[in-house]
Amino acid sequence: MLCAADLANVHTVYLLKMSKGLDQFLANRLISDHVFQIVTDPKLADAVFTDQLGEGFQTKLEEFSPTPESDKPALPAKAEKTADDPNPLMGDTVNKLSNPGANSSFGRAKGTIFLVDAKSRQVVWSVYQPAKGGTPKEMDRTANDIVSRIKRDLNPKGK
Repeated sequence: MLCAADLANVHTVYLLKMSKGLDQFLANRLISDHVFQIVTDPKLADAVFTDQLGEGFQTKLEEFSPTPESDKPALPAKAEKTADDPNPLMGDTVNKLSNPGANSSFGRAKGTIFLVDAKSRQVVWSVYQPAKGGTPKEMDRTANDIVSRIKRDLNPKGK
């Protein structure tokens, strides 16, 4: 579920390209319903809309909003190996994954939209709203349903 306080702190959003052009329909609905301000420079966004998570998304985020060096985890110091190492089992593994994100369960989830905080990288909101078709009318209906859900979650119980 979402954290209402985090969602309430979102004012400006950037939309990454989504399948079937949903990002364009979503931008139109967000603007016309005055939910969020859309920015064309991702560096100015509080949060980012995307239809995928995982390594590709993380790389894209790092391109326009790099993680500050102070927030990056420190890399462990690599121990020197010697020929007379008493425990060869503690050395480097031979069977390393070259692309650890390749086996991730994240990715395109066909119908799931995520709103990710640009600084903390936390998903502050998500919804599963698959389009019933790829026509402009269906994509606009899907965007309308997504924005209606955001508005309801921003203003629970009519507060």
